Amino acid sequence: MAVTSGCKDGSRMVMDNGKYVRYTPEQVEALERVYHECPKPTSLRRQQLIRECPILSHIEPKQIKVWFQNRRCREKQRKESSRLQAVNRKLTAMNKLLMEENDRLQKQVSHLVYENSYFRQHTQNATLATRDNSCESVVTSGQQHLTPQHPPRDASPAGLLSIAEETLTEFLSKATGTAVEWVQMPGMKPGPDSIGIITISHCCTGIASRACGLVALEPTRVAEILKDRLSWYRDCRAVDVLNVLSTGNGGTIELLYMQLYAPTTLAPARDFWLLRYTSVMEDGSLVICERSLNNTQNGPSMPPVQHFVRAEILPSGYLIRPCEGGGSIIHVVDHMDLEPWSVPEVLRPLYESSTLLAQRTTLSALRQLRQISQEVSQPNVTGWGRRPAALRALGQRLSRGFNEAVNGFTDEGWSMIESDGIDDVAVLVNSSPGKLMGPNLTYANGFPSMSTSVLCAKASMLLQNVPPAILLRFLREHRSEWADNGIDAYLSAAFTAGPCSLPVARAGYFGGQAILPLAHTIEHEEFMEVVRLENVSHYREDTVMPSDIFFVQVCSGVDENAVGSCAELIFAPIDASFSDDAPLLPSGFRIIPLDSKADTSSPNRTLDLASTLEVGQAGNRSSGDYSRHSGSAKSVMTIAFQFTFEIHLQENIAAMARQYIRSIISSVQRVALALSPSHLGPHASLLPPPGTPEAQTLTLWICQSYRFFLGVELLKPGSEGSEPIVKALWQHSDAVMCCSLKALPVFTFANQAGLDMLETTLVALQDITLEKIFNDNGRKALFSELPQIMQQGFACLQGGIALSSMGRPISYERAVAWKVLDEDENAHCLCFMFINWSFV
Repeated sequence: MAVTSGCKDGSRMVMDNGKYVRYTPEQVEALERVYHECPKPTSLRRQQLIRECPILSHIEPKQIKVWFQNRRCREKQRKESSRLQAVNRKLTAMNKLLMEENDRLQKQVSHLVYENSYFRQHTQNATLATRDNSCESVVTSGQQHLTPQHPPRDASPAGLLSIAEETLTEFLSKATGTAVEWVQMPGMKPGPDSIGIITISHCCTGIASRACGLVALEPTRVAEILKDRLSWYRDCRAVDVLNVLSTGNGGTIELLYMQLYAPTTLAPARDFWLLRYTSVMEDGSLVICERSLNNTQNGPSMPPVQHFVRAEILPSGYLIRPCEGGGSIIHVVDHMDLEPWSVPEVLRPLYESSTLLAQRTTLSALRQLRQISQEVSQPNVTGWGRRPAALRALGQRLSRGFNEAVNGFTDEGWSMIESDGIDDVAVLVNSSPGKLMGPNLTYANGFPSMSTSVLCAKASMLLQNVPPAILLRFLREHRSEWADNGIDAYLSAAFTAGPCSLPVARAGYFGGQAILPLAHTIEHEEFMEVVRLENVSHYREDTVMPSDIFFVQVCSGVDENAVGSCAELIFAPIDASFSDDAPLLPSGFRIIPLDSKADTSSPNRTLDLASTLEVGQAGNRSSGDYSRHSGSAKSVMTIAFQFTFEIHLQENIAAMARQYIRSIISSVQRVALALSPSHLGPHASLLPPPGTPEAQTLTLWICQSYRFFLGVELLKPGSEGSEPIVKALWQHSDAVMCCSLKALPVFTFANQAGLDMLETTLVALQDITLEKIFNDNGRKALFSELPQIMQQGFACLQGGIALSSMGRPISYERAVAWKVLDEDENAHCLCFMFINWSFV
């Protein structure tokens, strides 16, 4: 009997005899509950549903199956319709913007043609005129409309308004004009799904970046967010509004003092003395523009501040235009002179890179706006009942705490302690009561903590020939390669009130650590997660006790294709409550590239580290092209760790912290060397990237076993020789992965689609067990099919839901599992192929 759906709400079905049978609201509610848990239930789950729900007992399993098929179809159509509507709105707005830009450029061309004609005519007349002073007056008279008249500028309201109007004119000439020569930023792909159109300056004073994007927020809300720089600009330490003046045209002039953190321990922080002008244009657009005040404007001055280098913001700001149908089109211009002369020569690229300015400042503004607009349209509760705004605030606290540790300002209570004779690691202490964000830090049993002071050990190091994203990803996924469990336990002791009961059911496992995702920011530029270190031995009441310890961490910059992006891994120990106002003591790593060359390496570059560091099994190596990293790319890594301690133990803790940072530096150098192509030999860049013999052998076994058990070819005909077969399997569109035949099967191999599906690398893959990628229903279905797989050699699994290593749900249409036989026809491993998978 054929059954199809004939309504949009799923409350009725039509059968082949033309009669409609309606589902009752109770039946629809029961089916919807199951659908939200599992959109693709197996036949066993559907039968179980009929048994457990009496109201569905008279409905045939086939009808239930069709209901879920139609429900998935409706959901897919709804999502696609919403996506297309959003894309259409964005394209319409961008098309309008481009038409206006084209019209502006045509007018500019006409104006330039007119000026050229005028000057040519004037030059011809000047050659015929007599040499007297009257000629000069003619020139002056002819050019009066081209020379702006500047009224006197001073600290008076009229003088500040004059500076503000000039700032507005110069800003608009950059935002919508050609006052700066703009070029597209490398690595940015414009399109309907991109964050915006990003350009950087080419040959101008200082560094500059410009962006244009569409956000689903009203202009006034956009202006409110952007003016609150502390909420989204993580490099910003403080913004003080010292004076506010109202203008006759309804605008406001503000005098601001702003401080930015230094990104490394090797350079001083920057500060700015600014005028900010907010006004409304005739077409209803909002403009927020700003510039530094210096001696050239004759305006109010601000004396230098100790430990800061006074930098300059050239006319910059935001042009916010209302968009038809709601939302705003926003133009962002950031133009700075960061005084690169004040830093060591090796670090000057950090202060001379427009790409880095775009990544850390301009794009941060757009990401904040898009993140908030998504939260408004989809107010979902994410990790552990927290709303996205709370998680954003948590990420801001982690980043700010790390920046404070890196900079160690004296006005925050930090003081340097005497060196041990080697100046590679700086150690500071802070005994101010508010350092732990609350002076009354107590355990859950009511007893106060004895750790009243904080010690910070920090250092910076130069890295060469290792991409920041790859190195950071390895540090995240293989904490045991650089961290000391005893010190992790010490870091956690002051914040752990007792046994922690945080959920880890959806955690991904990497090298003895469980990682539970909390949230992803826009376009997965940053993600937040909780790390559980299992069975860590530490002292409690003079007894060695194994227990789990937890860290919350934020990770960003892991996209290798993001040119000039800063990579960060910042974490802090947490207790069982993990409340929003819990004290945090962040530590971590920051890696900033010192050049803007594109890095186009394979995302599985860390695979080659397995043989060097003895991680995982031999033979599971990537065939990625290592030669692309054979250049002289440099980056600077900053490391900062914070420790609580009792004041009488300061000397001991300082010695321990120094030694720990030095051991981390040694580990990072070892990892970086292994990741660098230089360890492959001086001619590494000339070597082709063939698959290893082990990979070729495994590929042959996989394909031969598939043909033996299922009677069809796994790969398309025409792949002759071992090398093309390896490449064909690696590039297969479906996710193919192998797991060991052990009591607790772990994955040993996956092709590119399989790694993308699991959101992992070939090295980290070996820490993921088979059962972790299935939900409860999937595990039951798999275990029920295992005997058939071992006896018959293969099994076809119905579609369902799997989980990536990051805990993200993945739907797949169906899966095939088969035994992989070696040359002696012994079972070597199990192979799975997930067909038509996608993230839910």
